[in-house]
Amino acid sequence: MEKFFIDHTEDTPRVELNQEENIYEISGKSLPENAIAFYLPIITWLKEYNRNHSESIIFDIRLDYFNTASAKQITKLLLVLQDLSETIDIKVRWFYLEEDTDILSSGLRFSRLIKVKIELIVLPD
Repeated sequence: MEKFFIDHTEDTPRVELNQEENIYEISGKSLPENAIAFYLPIITWLKEYNRNHSESIIFDIRLDYFNTASAKQITKLLLVLQDLSETIDIKVRWFYLEEDTDILSSGLRFSRLIKVKIELIVLPD
């Protein structure tokens, strides 16, 4: 499957989906002007992955900040991972800085909403 890569900008996160190197990661800030348009290709790639592969995924989310529109799209992304977890092993690692209670709270909220394992990982400040 083709690699998927978007470099970060001031308002959008870096996204790398690379089956060959087993890298699945979103990192940075997520404030795109059109969150639906930004996240749609990511969600589409993951759905296509489901049709073509049966390997496990460790999906890393390392967001410093995201807006409400992004939160809705992240939920959709996590729901796709939840669907994938019916056929392959999926683990989400949610990284947050030790003092960033907002990102921690979001990770906790997602872990209660989504039926996929979300491991909360604290990073030193």
